[in-house]
Amino acid sequence: MTAVHKVAVIGAGVTGLAAAIQLAKAGVEVDVFEAKPELSALGSGISLQGNALRVFDALGAWDDIRAAGYPFEGLNLRAPGPAAPIVAELPDVKTGGPDYPAAMGMPRPALAQILLAHAEKAGARVRFGVKLTALEDAAGDRVNVIVDGESAGEYDLVIGADGLHSTVRELIGIEEKPQSTGMGIWRTFVSRPADVVRSELYYGGPVYIAGYTPTGDDTMYAFLVEKAQDRFAVSDDDATRIMLEESRAYGGPWNAIRADLEKGAHANYTWFTQHIVTEPWNRGRVVIIGDAAHSCPPTIAQGAAQGLEDAFVLTELLTSRDAVDQGLWDEFHARRLPRATAVVEASVQLGQWQIDGNRDADAGGLIFGIAQKMAQPA
Repeated sequence: MTAVHKVAVIGAGVTGLAAAIQLAKAGVEVDVFEAKPELSALGSGISLQGNALRVFDALGAWDDIRAAGYPFEGLNLRAPGPAAPIVAELPDVKTGGPDYPAAMGMPRPALAQILLAHAEKAGARVRFGVKLTALEDAAGDRVNVIVDGESAGEYDLVIGADGLHSTVRELIGIEEKPQSTGMGIWRTFVSRPADVVRSELYYGGPVYIAGYTPTGDDTMYAFLVEKAQDRFAVSDDDATRIMLEESRAYGGPWNAIRADLEKGAHANYTWFTQHIVTEPWNRGRVVIIGDAAHSCPPTIAQGAAQGLEDAFVLTELLTSRDAVDQGLWDEFHARRLPRATAVVEASVQLGQWQIDGNRDADAGGLIFGIAQKMAQPA
């Protein structure tokens, strides 16, 4: 017995597809609606902590994801300058437990394709190029989902996993929205030098943070975190030029990154955001999860993990109970809101210390403390 029989998931990102997989595996009829015309073949990389890997295993997707990614242990800190010496080698907390690596990098498009394949194999129907335009109450605690101005059907529950600029969040009247933290990030996807075997960060120099994460045997993604600026209209050539210029203070593997940028590797730019929707995340039979409900800078690489945990906890409750009632929502919020809030607040604090130039802040202690919390299952 499940609390729902037919569910609409809005958004075919990591969080939405995770929810679709778990519900479809339990025999729930699932329709996923994605506004984009297809899964993007473009993108950089993603860093995944152990608690995200634990959820992938529960989804049944871990073997495929492990094969497509680059697992690693630990974190290196390097100093800026031509020599770029390693100044610290830090261990990682295994937030997923002893059965999983501490962290893993992989290409975002590969992760999306794997989760889509598992969702469809489980029986979920995924429709691309359809835009949610309205949600209407229907008889019997059901929701009529309107896409492109026409009814797509009535559902027991609608899950809004449609990202930072969530249409679902707006339609159900939740006013909290992502706000800039004051930082912006350049990202590029490049070849991996043989000596890059874990994430490495450089603090200091002309930007707040420079770093990279391996994503495969031959690939990695690199990034530069700067003061947030209006960079969104720059041309592809100017984006590459800016990233090249801002990276010149960093040696070591950055020499290889610059070589790839000079050959035409694409650079993209986004701002860091923060928000946390206060309880409740649902309005009746509509609920938001993932980036629609909370966002934070990737300073502790927990964004994707928190969305995955949202999906896992919600679907666990929906498939183990026989009614969508206040008790279900109370347990969902009790398990998710404090945990997501702790991650958002810690991630924002780490960035703010960089903005303020606070050299006395205990960044390591804060990161370790959050990792210890994440090591406990959601």
